Amino acid sequence: MTFAHDEQWYCWRLPIDDGQSTTAMMVVTGRRSVVTVGVRLVVTDGDNEMETKADLRKKVVFFFLASTWAIASAGGGDDGVSYDGRALIINGARRLLFSGSIHYPRSTPQMWPSLIAKAKQGGLDVIQTYVFWNVHEPIQGQYNFSGRFDLVRFIKEVHSQGLYVSLRFGPFIQAEWKYGGLPFWLHDVPDIVYRCNNDPFKFYMQKFVTKIVNLLKSERLFASQGGPIIISQIENEYKTVEAAFHEKGPSYVTWAASMAVALNTGVPWMMCKQDDAPDPVINACNGLNCGSTFTGPNSPRKPALWTENWTFLYQVYGKDPRPRSAEDIAFSVALFIAKKNGSFVNYYMYHGGTNFGKSASSFVTTNYYDQAPLDEYGLIWMPTWGHLRELHAVIKQSQEALLWGMYTNSSLGQQQEAHVFETDSGQCVAFLVNSDKRNAAALHFRETIYRIPARSISVLPNCKDVAFSTGQVSAQFGDRSATPVQYLNQDQQWQAFADQVCDQNKASFAAKGLLEQMATTKDVTDYLWYTISYNHSNFDNQQTLHVDSRAHVLHVFVNGKLVGTVHGNPDGALPVFDKHIEFKEGQNDIALLSVMVGLPDSGAYLEKRVVGLRRVRIRGSQGSLIDLTNWLWHYKVGLRGEDMFIFSEQGSKTARWNSLSGYTNRPLIWYKTMFDAPKGDDPVVLNLGNMGKGEVWINGESIGRYWVSFKAPSGRPTQSLYHIPRSFLKSSNNLLVFFEELGGDPRTITVETISISSVCGRVSESYYPSVLSKSKDPYVQLQCQQGRRISSIDFASYGTPFGDCVRRNYAIGSCHSPESKAIVEKACLGREECAIFVTNSMFGGDPCVGHSKSLLVVAKCT
Repeated sequence: MTFAHDEQWYCWRLPIDDGQSTTAMMVVTGRRSVVTVGVRLVVTDGDNEMETKADLRKKVVFFFLASTWAIASAGGGDDGVSYDGRALIINGARRLLFSGSIHYPRSTPQMWPSLIAKAKQGGLDVIQTYVFWNVHEPIQGQYNFSGRFDLVRFIKEVHSQGLYVSLRFGPFIQAEWKYGGLPFWLHDVPDIVYRCNNDPFKFYMQKFVTKIVNLLKSERLFASQGGPIIISQIENEYKTVEAAFHEKGPSYVTWAASMAVALNTGVPWMMCKQDDAPDPVINACNGLNCGSTFTGPNSPRKPALWTENWTFLYQVYGKDPRPRSAEDIAFSVALFIAKKNGSFVNYYMYHGGTNFGKSASSFVTTNYYDQAPLDEYGLIWMPTWGHLRELHAVIKQSQEALLWGMYTNSSLGQQQEAHVFETDSGQCVAFLVNSDKRNAAALHFRETIYRIPARSISVLPNCKDVAFSTGQVSAQFGDRSATPVQYLNQDQQWQAFADQVCDQNKASFAAKGLLEQMATTKDVTDYLWYTISYNHSNFDNQQTLHVDSRAHVLHVFVNGKLVGTVHGNPDGALPVFDKHIEFKEGQNDIALLSVMVGLPDSGAYLEKRVVGLRRVRIRGSQGSLIDLTNWLWHYKVGLRGEDMFIFSEQGSKTARWNSLSGYTNRPLIWYKTMFDAPKGDDPVVLNLGNMGKGEVWINGESIGRYWVSFKAPSGRPTQSLYHIPRSFLKSSNNLLVFFEELGGDPRTITVETISISSVCGRVSESYYPSVLSKSKDPYVQLQCQQGRRISSIDFASYGTPFGDCVRRNYAIGSCHSPESKAIVEKACLGREECAIFVTNSMFGGDPCVGHSKSLLVVAKCT
């Protein structure tokens, strides 16, 4: 018998206890969802084999049925997930899957349905999320699965909308999440070393993972139970730290894989960035360009999976945004599918959301992956969302060839190549790749010349006609804007409460030497006061106070007055304070407020990481040196306002608030006001663009840290707008409390709403028609966000317009149809969406014969 290259086959001989040397032979072949079983019973007598009597067949019926079920299940039976060298196999069929990361703690349950629906509309099959250990078990043995942390509810919402789930257990996750997702109480477990062959760590890791697995099993959420979870991940990017643990690294990988598989979830497990992932765990790729960097599965029996295709580079304070173009993302996806035979691509993130409270890791902003296909607020980010949607559709058209076809590749030039998948039945798809970043290329493929734009891939679903180019964006662009709806600029609107500068009398405890900050604060606050009393003599009036810190910010107070603030940066620079201080004669109170802007989230030996003050010295002008480092220091964990829960409704009532006068532009001030929720459904933000640094609470819920004063190289704040989920708000009398660490004027704060205020599309007549439309012509499609309509056409030109939708520097070119604006207005005004074909007939004739023409339209949405 001859087997196709994409078939699997198995053969068994089973002894039959019938008094003779009888064996049963079974051959099972599997292709797609079809399993063919061939059975032959033979009696062996020495070297001779002969057919058995019919009644012997009855003796092995049960064996054949049971074995057939086992093989069908192992190869992707009707009630489970497995895999082969091409893809994940779900309910017996290979699947080509597009996935997107949406982290349930970074949005609200009220947002989940809309986010998931938009992801599905964008062509996704799977929603991927981490499991966040430190939100579920913040205190050892005490679990929290409520509100934003309701993992089961989130997974059920995904399931209800017909999508699958990829669940990354970790439980170390990194994810720009504080402490990499590990609960800080692990730090105090005796003899623990995280993420290696260490018994205490393995005990707690296994306990947590087992608890989550059992919780999900009890809700029947694994695909083997009819649920949506089709694949899980254990550990995360471990190869980046494995060598640091020497022999305890590889043995930990083996243990983690074995532990996970032994939980019997009925779905495959994977490890990302772990090229030696033990069988049967699949090794997967993370990165910007896995089509180039991934070395491939470590076994021919495993598929090529991409767990993190970064759609944006997460932001940190003090840096400008680092966006990634829709063209680049699409190129990377197409290359991975074409060159690596990839069958699972996950976008990290598809919706980044908000780092509420103190959840962000060191220096990471409160908004997270804001320019992902769905932005921080859940609005569609164009053109990324639309361009990828087109790519998903054209790839899905060709999944038969991609999953079952014979793969070949050929060079078409120095930086050009073709990747082809073709089945015996004639299904065919080709990817024509031009990796030249500057120049388009004319490629000769199968007797036809194709013009491929610079650094792009053209997809030919029938190996003949181009249906999509990663380098030609026909999806619209959107202009997101913030509109002030409430000005909180009246003195009487605000009240103020001055937090205390700590001294020895207000301290909670004393200890010799400088304590490590994280071990002291236990992740309950960003703040730790170090205080000491210094007896100064007028003998030397030229003294310098020098402080070395491994925290992020340091405020220095002498005798209750702020004498300076220093901070580090995300590139690794540490705060160093070195300044001449005029000490008074006699006792001087030195109070040093050490501040963390998020706990670290990565690296080996995280439990040994040291932050906080490391050295304090007073240097005299004559060379004298007083080292205070090992003196007796007095400490206070956190702020007075935090102790009072001043940000809560009840706590704010117990504080003695003052009128605003005299409390602006001062450090360590709490501010309070009330405001009403804006009408409508648009996302709500606070504009803190003129404040300094601190944290904000709405009705007792923290919407995260802010650090507006730490400017990016462009001179602008890294983040000025801070998201208030609608579910945090009441219709009126919402309590706004924030702590201003550096000094600012709360009267500059505004409540604003976010919307897509204008849309823009530019499409050339040479562009390929959308695979999502039945039209054979390209077109510009404009669509306002839900609830808005096109109210005006700011610009429209069919011909050779200047400019584009990125920079919005548009103007009429040498060729222009004078009826352009009127025709577009007729098609679009008053509508939520419209489409205008890029054809001469649409505009009443050819405005410039022999020239390639485009249509550029800019419209307002209100």
